[in-house]
Amino acid sequence: MCDLVAKYNVPGPRYTSYPTVPYWDVDSFTGKAWKESVVRAFSESNEKTGISLYIHLPFCESMCTFCGCHKRITRRHSVEVPYISSLLKEWELYRKLFGKRPVIRELHLGGGTPTFFSPENLKMLLEGIFRYAERPEEWEYSFEGHPANTTREHLKVLYQAGFRRVSYGVQDYNETVQRAIHRIQTYEQVAEITKISREEGFTSVGHDIIYGLPFQKASHVEETLQKTAEIRPDRLAFYSYAHVPWLKGNGQRGFQDSDLPSPDEKRRQYELGKEILGAAGYQEIGMDHYALETDSLYQSMINGGLHRNFMGYTVSRTQMMVGLGVSSISDSWYGFAQNVKSIEEYEHLVSSGIIPVFRGHLLSEEDQLVRRHILDLMCRFKTRWDKGLSAERIAEIRERLSEPEADGLLILKPDTVEVTEPGRVFIRNICMAFDLHLHNKVPETRLFSMTV
Repeated sequence: MCDLVAKYNVPGPRYTSYPTVPYWDVDSFTGKAWKESVVRAFSESNEKTGISLYIHLPFCESMCTFCGCHKRITRRHSVEVPYISSLLKEWELYRKLFGKRPVIRELHLGGGTPTFFSPENLKMLLEGIFRYAERPEEWEYSFEGHPANTTREHLKVLYQAGFRRVSYGVQDYNETVQRAIHRIQTYEQVAEITKISREEGFTSVGHDIIYGLPFQKASHVEETLQKTAEIRPDRLAFYSYAHVPWLKGNGQRGFQDSDLPSPDEKRRQYELGKEILGAAGYQEIGMDHYALETDSLYQSMINGGLHRNFMGYTVSRTQMMVGLGVSSISDSWYGFAQNVKSIEEYEHLVSSGIIPVFRGHLLSEEDQLVRRHILDLMCRFKTRWDKGLSAERIAEIRERLSEPEADGLLILKPDTVEVTEPGRVFIRNICMAFDLHLHNKVPETRLFSMTV
């Protein structure tokens, strides 16, 4: 296995989209075409499945040095109300495109730190969103919480708005690791906020745990996951630290590359974590995710409804996903669009009545076909060839899959590709074989984190 890690541990996408952002054809993208794709996707899907809504709340009081997300570090909470006002103006611009009241099937508050915002201001935001929208009979609303600043008042407000799922960023309980990544919270804090969340009616409480962090050892991962098993969250994200310090605005500067675990050590951490979670009754879901059999994520995997988009894994597929806020990405299935990354520019554009998109990609028919393959692999660890790709394209992909097949990572059949149990950790590499953009234009500089 160590030889396979050395062989396949290369930079690669995490495939929350296809094509991946570095391969978007931004030159042919236009705001007009994006709006047309939004109208089309909404009309095709709102009454059938509803839409998804992601709201980016970018503020944090301190910098976590493991984080690659877009954020603004500040202790000035006076920024909350102006930003919420801009979010609601952007929402109004999209509602004008829709022409009808949207049905919000999925809603996620991400960050940054959503619980940077006061409960009162979160209530104002959500009341503004739902004043002109409907909630269907079945929905899934979730948010990312910081264990050290999420309060019972936050949970009450969000529960009343329909939220039933929360994910807390834990990362690791070891003090040395916590100091290195500048993310300090105790086991007692996490256990208490998990308990309070359940008392307030949240039916799915998740924890995020990262392996491969600076100064982290296998013993740290073991201790963290054993403590996690004691709290027994409903689901977990157990994923590899993505070291991407070259990205603009990234805070990954508080340690050296030499402080990171070796690929072999990361592999040991992964295998140990998988063993502990399995023994504790957690089922593996797609890539990097685990859930108890009682959780909706596991049920979705069993019934074939698991989906993956810019919000990560979701329990159902909606065609139209609107991303509100700075840097947010929207997805109409026919196209992607990303908002500007400056808060000042964002607020200026929406106040001027302009949807604040600065780049995007319109998917070709071939893009859509490849996307279906990658989604099937990421969500079900298998795909069928009968999705419409040309015989020439299939031959190219099969050729690239021949080496992973020889290494026991997958099984190639006339009709299907099936990822083996040992191959699951290399799912990103397997998806890369389908990535026509990546193979048509091999990057000259490093764009992605390492796959293992």
